Amino acid sequence: MLALLVVLSLLFAWALAADRLARWSITAPLAFAIAGIVLTRGYDPAVPLDLEAHSAHRGVELVLAVLLFVDATEAKNYEVLKDRSVGERRLLFLALPVSVILATLAGALLFPGTNWWLLGVTALVVMPMDLAPISMFLRDRRVPLRVRAALNIEGGFNDGLISPVFVFCVANLVSAHSSSFTDLVVHALKEAGLAVLVGIALGYLASQLVRRALGAGWASAETLRLASLALPFMAYAASVLIGGNGFVAAFVTGLCYAATAHEVGGNNLELVHDVAQVMAFAVWFTFGKLTADEFESGVGWEVVLYGLLALTVLRFVPVYFSVAGMGFDRPERCALGWLGSRGVTSIVFGILAVTQLSPEDGTFVVNAMSVTVLLSVVLHGVSVVPVARWFERRATRSTT
Repeated sequence: MLALLVVLSLLFAWALAADRLARWSITAPLAFAIAGIVLTRGYDPAVPLDLEAHSAHRGVELVLAVLLFVDATEAKNYEVLKDRSVGERRLLFLALPVSVILATLAGALLFPGTNWWLLGVTALVVMPMDLAPISMFLRDRRVPLRVRAALNIEGGFNDGLISPVFVFCVANLVSAHSSSFTDLVVHALKEAGLAVLVGIALGYLASQLVRRALGAGWASAETLRLASLALPFMAYAASVLIGGNGFVAAFVTGLCYAATAHEVGGNNLELVHDVAQVMAFAVWFTFGKLTADEFESGVGWEVVLYGLLALTVLRFVPVYFSVAGMGFDRPERCALGWLGSRGVTSIVFGILAVTQLSPEDGTFVVNAMSVTVLLSVVLHGVSVVPVARWFERRATRSTT
């Protein structure tokens, strides 16, 4: 309860000073992470957090479900680019898998003797990009729209594609001595199949009911915001109750409901977006605790090098070459490759790894995650404004 009070108090304080702090390049993720480090560190912390409790595990899963639903509903159509591909399919289905594979191989070189499944889990944790640390970049009109569109779509959908693979790899680590690989594959496919069915059924049913209620005058766009808020929780709960994957169900529900939500208008998704943002702030606060705990005994150079590689070569090369011939010039491809910031998605996956894996395996994953996210907050936070200014100067030169 104390942790909840502290997070809500920080949220209130942030709302009062957000614009002023933004002038000093202090973002909400950075502020909440620092608060988490300061308030949760040591043997007798001011704000104790127990990440091993069952309630914490379930809470983190709900956070991911809501974030996946929001990601599925908020990816913009970018109609002005309808005649030019933004390359999102190649980013999601080519660059992302190649990045994960390269990260797994890099882990094998830097951490010889480590279980391959553990290396795979770690790669799945550190490679998905999240735009929270550089969210202002998406609103910066100095940056070409097609670059912002590609990053926004990739950030919206990559965690939805990664989550079932992550769950499967974690299951292989946890059940390595009790279940065969075939049993795990069958179980994972069953979970995913049930989740997809739940997501399609719930998304379609919700869309029909919302349209009928609006058409009959029983509800308005403003009151239907509560319906949108309830959907990710309903999808997660319904899927888990029948043995499905709650993450996949929430994501598919969002995909099926997105068109209706945007047709309804009236900021129909505003409430669920606000709730997701509050949840994300709580995750950044928890990240502060993880960082403080894991770094007390120091961090090896191998982990730092792995984090740097994850943010640079392991993402840049697959992205740069995957979007070749898709309408991006060389500087735009460089921007796409570099601006793959890491954030809430990696943190949530890292927390789930801690709550499900053995202490030794969980520590390995969280160390890699913490270093990667911290480096991302610093490197991407510092470079995002210079990148935007470079695009502005480039546009000016091309018009003169």
